[in-house]
Amino acid sequence: MKHAARLAAFLLAAATTTLSLAQQPTYKPAAPRTLLRAGHVLDVHTGKEAPAQTIIVEGDRITAIAPTASTPEKPGDRVVDLTAYTLMPGLIDVHTHLTSATNFDPYFELSMTPGKEAILGVENAKTTLEAGFTTVRNVGANDFTDVALRDEINAGHIPGPHMQVSGPPLGITGGHMDENLLPEQYHVVGEGVADGIPAVQHMVRQNIKYGADLIKIGASGGVLSKGDDPQASQYTLEEMQAIVADAHRLGRKVAAHAHGAQAILWASEAGVDSIEHGSYINDEDIAMMKQHGTYLVPTAYLVDWMKENGHLPALYQQKMTDVGNAMKANHKRAIAAGVKVALGTDAAVYPHGLNAHELDVYVNQYGMTPLAAIQTGTLNAADLMGWTDKIGSLEAGKWADIIAVQGDPLADVRILQHVPFVMKSGVIYKDEAQPAAVDKLIASAPSHEPALSENSF
Repeated sequence: MKHAARLAAFLLAAATTTLSLAQQPTYKPAAPRTLLRAGHVLDVHTGKEAPAQTIIVEGDRITAIAPTASTPEKPGDRVVDLTAYTLMPGLIDVHTHLTSATNFDPYFELSMTPGKEAILGVENAKTTLEAGFTTVRNVGANDFTDVALRDEINAGHIPGPHMQVSGPPLGITGGHMDENLLPEQYHVVGEGVADGIPAVQHMVRQNIKYGADLIKIGASGGVLSKGDDPQASQYTLEEMQAIVADAHRLGRKVAAHAHGAQAILWASEAGVDSIEHGSYINDEDIAMMKQHGTYLVPTAYLVDWMKENGHLPALYQQKMTDVGNAMKANHKRAIAAGVKVALGTDAAVYPHGLNAHELDVYVNQYGMTPLAAIQTGTLNAADLMGWTDKIGSLEAGKWADIIAVQGDPLADVRILQHVPFVMKSGVIYKDEAQPAAVDKLIASAPSHEPALSENSF
């Protein structure tokens, strides 16, 4: 596993270094100041949309937001005219799989390599950033390819969102995070498989050793995996308590893939920080999650996308139908009861870049106000990640992660499905009004059909 991870990191670094040398300049914040002249600026705390504001950016930070009339240009300033737009904080997706893609043929999963995952991550990171998602949690990747991707983005070699990454997700033998497609004679085991308290403690520590920012676990069975039941709990309460104790002591949060009610209950009681999917959440689960302050990460739009575009193999299709039929009514009940929600999509189960469709479900199917829905992908997601001091709102001192949209997102949240301007850490990565002004570091990759990792939905 170590050699595969090093190979993936080497391939990623070699490819991106070649591109960066051939296509200078690399991404660097402009100096000394960038003035973003906004038509309106959305305060995601209050829903106020102040008109005629200027956001002042120095380096990778916002230094001030002030009325444009009282913010004159100084010599050396770069001025960006966004007076036709509403500016708001970059969006956050707390459940992605950037090193995976939308292909459900089991053979593609079996033929995946660390090198392919690494290259795939480069493309998907750029797509996600240009969709207006300036921060993500990547909750599951093989061979620590997500660690390599995060590090290359942070080094400025490739465009992509800020990332927190989990590395290989933990799961039980024969469970959702195991490799179940091959017969016994091949003795193939998923990278994160660990059974029993000593083994799960070791796996938590190993993932952290190799660069994980958080721990992802399989508390229940899944949909896109062979031989397991989404409603069946997998890890025991005691195993999850051991995972959470080690992770929290070492400064990492825990995300629990959990469809079934028993798994949701035990994971929440064990102290995980978020329940991913939560398809069969019931009243007992809701009470436990509220007691512990556990976030629900709904990944709800994938149900709609699957109905229209899924074409799943038979071994997955009935599970997908059953989960889809149960999920949304249960989510609505949990939200109405006051369970905290953070936006997460499971992007890779459907194509990367469609992440903002999740907000449409929250508003037009779950009954949230547009502001409440936007808060799931800004304030709430930042809180879940422990990055409230860095991201989630436009305030002096925070990273200059800023997007612009035409129109009012509080009137129609669907306008966030097309984002014409993206700044991350003070660097403009997308500006449809002035495309020539945006440095292009990565050329578009050719189409391909890589596998969807079994550690997602």
